[in-house]
Amino acid sequence: MLINLVYITDVKRLIGSRFHDPQVQKDMNSWPFKIVEGPAEKPTVVVELKGEEKKYAPEELSAMVLKKLKECAEAFIGRELQLLTVWTIVDERWHNDKNVLVFDLGGGTFDVSLLKIRKPGVIDVKAVGGDTHLGGEDFDTTLVNYYVNEFKKKHREGLRRNPRAMGRLKVACEKAKRDLSSSIFAPVEIDCLYEEIDFSIKLSRAKFEELNASYFEKCIQLVEKCLFDGEIKKKDVDEVVVVGGSTRIPKVQRLVEEFFDGKTLCKNMNGDEAVAFGAAILASRLSGNNDDDNVVSDIVLQDVTPLSLGVEIAIKGVHGNMSVVIPRNTSIPTCKKGIYHSLIYETHACISVYQGESNKVKENILLGRFELCDLTLGSNGMSKLEVCFNIDVDGILLVSAEETSTGQRKSITIAKT
Repeated sequence: MLINLVYITDVKRLIGSRFHDPQVQKDMNSWPFKIVEGPAEKPTVVVELKGEEKKYAPEELSAMVLKKLKECAEAFIGRELQLLTVWTIVDERWHNDKNVLVFDLGGGTFDVSLLKIRKPGVIDVKAVGGDTHLGGEDFDTTLVNYYVNEFKKKHREGLRRNPRAMGRLKVACEKAKRDLSSSIFAPVEIDCLYEEIDFSIKLSRAKFEELNASYFEKCIQLVEKCLFDGEIKKKDVDEVVVVGGSTRIPKVQRLVEEFFDGKTLCKNMNGDEAVAFGAAILASRLSGNNDDDNVVSDIVLQDVTPLSLGVEIAIKGVHGNMSVVIPRNTSIPTCKKGIYHSLIYETHACISVYQGESNKVKENILLGRFELCDLTLGSNGMSKLEVCFNIDVDGILLVSAEETSTGQRKSITIAKT
């Protein structure tokens, strides 16, 4: 592998991001590999391969991981896998009526989902939330930054100049974090960390919690926001399910229990396998290869849009704010329309589709764009456009724009929002 698997979560966090995103710039300070700006402001990973410098998009590296997993699967089953069929893209979100909150804190992301189980097998997603740049990697980075500063104070040497030393320190900090889930203290010991200087220190659980207190508190704030969006009070939540490797951290569990007034957390599902388990169930449904009892085939999931979707109509490169067409947490399938006008005396319009919660398009994710040309101007010097967003049950987004006076129409399909 070009990049050690320890850093795959770091690479995943780059997918869909922009090079100048504040969070990307912040994360770059602790990564032991180089990031440069690629086409369209996309972050690009720079690695050394066989003595040559190579540049890869994060998506390319993720594809390499899939290829490696395919090889592992072939070795396990003893035969070649001819084809990997993508049935759908799964979001990382979770027999009486029940309100269930799924708290999913993994290595790179935090997802919180509020579900309503109306009857056996029928699940409504009431609201989703979280942060794609909040997870175990942030806890590791906090430790790395702390010990880099401590090392400099003691030895007057800067570890950041040595990628290998930074990588070794990160691995040691991640191990100490895991050990602290079951111990009060954990050693961080590295021989010859930098210029033959050994590094040895004992990390306490209390210090770890102190350094990451702001991240833990942010998780609770996002839970509170999800409940607000779903219009459900915390006392009406029947079950709180915790999944994801980082939910093993005692402080995280304690904060969630305290927020829900002492409610016992549901931890009977393996936190590391939850997403894979859900993906397997969904794949079984979509492929028609269901179980004998038809338990899988009877499951119905009513999903919502995780982020707001909207447009910016740009004329000749003039950019502005995003106009929301479909607000986040809207149940899907759905279809919504909006009326827009071209700039005065302009006969060309570029329809840009964005996803995000900021009113500034530069802070959101560009999903795609298309153009309408030869517009017919009205008496006011503008053309009237009807923009339609249609999301089907599989999460496929179709965006169309029609000039109302002539019926001229263009559209774009976006595979998954």
